Formats: sequence, C-alpha cells, structure tokens
Amino acid sequence: MITVYGIPNCDTVRKARAWLAEQGLEYRFHDFKKAGVPEAQLDDWLERFGWETVINRRGMSWRRLPAEERDAMDVARAREAALANPSLIKRPVVEHNGNTLIGFSADDWQEALA
Repeated sequence: MITVYGIPNCDTVRKARAWLAEQGLEYRFHDFKKAGVPEAQLDDWLERFGWETVINRRGMSWRRLPAEERDAMDVARAREAALANPSLIKRPVVEHNGNTLIGFSADDWQEALA
C-alpha cells in the first residue's frame, strides 16, 4: 500500500493526490495536522535524506523561523522543529515497498510507483 504523508490543503499534496487518482493507484493519506508526524518515520527520513531534504526551506514556515534558528539548524533541531510544526516538512512524503519519495515529481513517482 502507498502511504502519502502531508497536509491536505497543500497545493503540491493536492497535485500528488490527483496524479495518484489519475494513475488508478490506491493510497492511504496520513494528515500531519490531524494525526501528527510519526516519529519513527521522521527519524528514518532524516537519517536517509538529511535535514536539508526533509525540511522545506522554501516555505513560509521556514521563513517564519528566527534567523538564528535557521542558521543553527541541524538534524536534532530539524527533528524538534518538524514535530512541533509539521508544515516545515517538505511535502508530500510517499512510502511504498520500502521506497521513500520526498516532494512530488510525476516522472520520479511513475518510475517508483507504477
């Protein structure tokens, strides 16, 4: 089963979910706002991809952080920040058969999920 992690009102998550529907792929949606961030998954993502990939440094949540906090960001601080504010996580995160994708790219998703 494909699991999509994200926030339902995020434009990229909407595009990704629409793409999955167009492909006829079933998935389970994990809403960070309602269900929280699964700590074990977050730890895995941070370990495998690094905080620079997991944390969305282009979004408003990142820009709202104090400059001192952004400048001092490391894995431990990224973990703490993402748990406190799930909007900091780059979305969507998709897990399927041991593969994890962060962000939406139709080409990458086609290769990994089809």
